[in-house]
Amino acid sequence: MSDFTLVDPRGWEYDLHSVYSAYIGYFQVNNINWYDRSWGHLFSSFEDFLTFSWPCITCTDVWTGRAHIVTRLNSIGAFLKMIKTRFGETLPQAPNILQVQPFETSQRPLRTISDHASYKRLHSTLAAAVLSALKQRVRTGEPKAVRELWAARDRTFLAIDFEWSERNEKSCLEWGYAAVRCGHLEALGHWPPQPDSNYRKGHYIVQEYVDKVINKHCPTHPWQYSFGDSQVCAKVKLPQIIQAIISSLASPDSETTPNTLVLVAHGISGDLNRMEEMKIKLPHNMLVLDTASFERALFSGGFRGTMIDPHTSTPGNPKPRTPGSTLSLENLLRSLPSPSDPQSHNPALQTQVLVQGQFPQPGAMVPGVVMHNSGNDAFMCLYALQLLLEPNGTGAPVAQRKVRPISFVPGMNGGKLSPSALAGDFAQLYSYTGPGSTSPGPTRSGMLSVPPQSPNKHTHANGNGNGHGHGTVGKSSRRLSAMPTGDGWSSVRRG
Repeated sequence: MSDFTLVDPRGWEYDLHSVYSAYIGYFQVNNINWYDRSWGHLFSSFEDFLTFSWPCITCTDVWTGRAHIVTRLNSIGAFLKMIKTRFGETLPQAPNILQVQPFETSQRPLRTISDHASYKRLHSTLAAAVLSALKQRVRTGEPKAVRELWAARDRTFLAIDFEWSERNEKSCLEWGYAAVRCGHLEALGHWPPQPDSNYRKGHYIVQEYVDKVINKHCPTHPWQYSFGDSQVCAKVKLPQIIQAIISSLASPDSETTPNTLVLVAHGISGDLNRMEEMKIKLPHNMLVLDTASFERALFSGGFRGTMIDPHTSTPGNPKPRTPGSTLSLENLLRSLPSPSDPQSHNPALQTQVLVQGQFPQPGAMVPGVVMHNSGNDAFMCLYALQLLLEPNGTGAPVAQRKVRPISFVPGMNGGKLSPSALAGDFAQLYSYTGPGSTSPGPTRSGMLSVPPQSPNKHTHANGNGNGHGHGTVGKSSRRLSAMPTGDGWSSVRRG
């Protein structure tokens, strides 16, 4: 194995051990006493069979994902020609040789195997080849590979999202995450995961930029996190926080075994670039899943049926979606069936509401959730992934409507962060938004009251502002306590 030549994997499709096994089976079926023939010693064992010096490469099968040591058809022909030339007997090509369709398209190192020791050394590299191929298959969104990951119920899926400045992409404004530990939930008998109670989630706002850096083209909404408490942290501390969360969910790094952690994001390239700039270390064996690529592969493979194109369609003029097109996270959610309304994914219904001018349809969008908040985006990204993989039994989350923390209201506290005030801000109560409604519930004693705000140019399409409104707190406020439910946390009101 000292030679090192790169070859195109096309044509390398016959499993080497299967060649030997097929000939032993052929001799048995046709009552050939191979052990009495002059060439019989070549089949006495697999080790003796390898003495021919077989040229081989390693590759993974495009369908099964398993790794193989493969050779070419002309190498098998050269072996049969050698038997005819040296021993004067003709052997046909054995049937039932395992054929592999290589997943790899780039050139592969060529190895020559002439003994069992060299075969064992090459065989020991197969696990690494499987890992490398699996990372690539998941990254490109191959439906079979992603579905198998979810079906195993032993992975941890961590969805992340960054919001950064439009003027300087290195200035991170927010970071949010949502995670589901499938192995933990499966062991407890909680399946499928329920977003409200089984997702671990968080939202961090960078202190140095809050209320100072405001995006114009795509406004962010830092104070409208709908699934828990936002936390304000210093810019220098954010990488440390992200690193700790990843470390708490990942298994040890390995060159042969995939990590139990699967990193998820919608359009993940930008998120990976931000993490690299922050010098966050990711396990080399971690799988990376882009929900945009996965959904695109599902649609191109015909798994999502006929759909309208949300970018080119207009009320009264629906246009079909073309293969290869990519949906934004919001459009992806709108294209998915709502757990409370399974008919919302009906293509005929999509066209009908478009003709009537009701576009886009709500779909799996949660009422009261404002996009372009990193915590909301990460949570809804994980929720969208679960709906794509296992819609049956998955419940819709409920948004928690909150007002802006008092400590960051302009004009109060000199516009500066007060730690004591901030501690009280996030002990405030929520007013819950029920399914099918974008309005907060009735104001009660101890609940937050949101005064009406006049619309401005940053008002979001679902009726929520850009997060800069003022709020008042009721006189008799109560605190929240957090009680674990499954693998997540739910807010419970105390009397």
